[in-house]
Amino acid sequence: MESGAYGFVGTGAITAAIVAGLSAEVAHPPAVFLSPRGHSVGQELASRFANVQVCESNQDVLDNATSTVVAVRPQIGRAVLTELSFRPHHVVISAMAGVSLEQLHEWAAPAGHIVRAIPLPSAARAQSLTAMYPDNADARKLFGRVGGVLVPADETTLDALSAATATFAAHFDYLTTIADWLAGHGLDPAAATAYTTHIFGQLGQSLSQGTDSLATLTEEHMTPGGINQQLMTDLRRDGVPDAVRRALDRVLARLRD
Repeated sequence: MESGAYGFVGTGAITAAIVAGLSAEVAHPPAVFLSPRGHSVGQELASRFANVQVCESNQDVLDNATSTVVAVRPQIGRAVLTELSFRPHHVVISAMAGVSLEQLHEWAAPAGHIVRAIPLPSAARAQSLTAMYPDNADARKLFGRVGGVLVPADETTLDALSAATATFAAHFDYLTTIADWLAGHGLDPAAATAYTTHIFGQLGQSLSQGTDSLATLTEEHMTPGGINQQLMTDLRRDGVPDAVRRALDRVLARLRD
């Protein structure tokens, strides 16, 4: 077992992002051991990065790395984990949404440390703000390599943070609506997409670089009586914010079920 090595059981998009963040343009990247699941993804990562190796089995991952990220679909989490032989020194970091610490401790016994985490796709650029609970030095070191770390006060708050990530697709659908509306008013569809992507990309940079609150940014981006205020007022009157809150409540209820 290599000191400072990381294992990954499940090789989907999140694993690929974390591995890229750990490995790309890093002077001394850690050893990374991948499960054979998602074989094509693992082989692609191994071909890109010399520190990455695809193992013959999930158990081989555990046998090579003390800290292991479990990033499989929650529906198969129990089946995957209960087939493995954990030891007390193992640190199990679960990226499975909605799987509680209580369940994880049962499935991964007798692993000594269990952590839930919400790594983001921006880990690939070492820019993820990864929420995790409880605090753990090994998990903090891992996610510190691919961005920042946020540790909430309790597990229920972590569930709320997880629910917030359910808004990604809806956000892109909102942008698609704007781009399609522009195309419907005569703009070339490619240009409509490029323009929408540009203006919201610039807003995203303002968010990542600024220190103002979201409420302050809202005020800064509208003029009293102007068109931004008009659109926001229309959406509020039509109940869009309340619909978002209700949808988030339903996601949170699902995660806690």
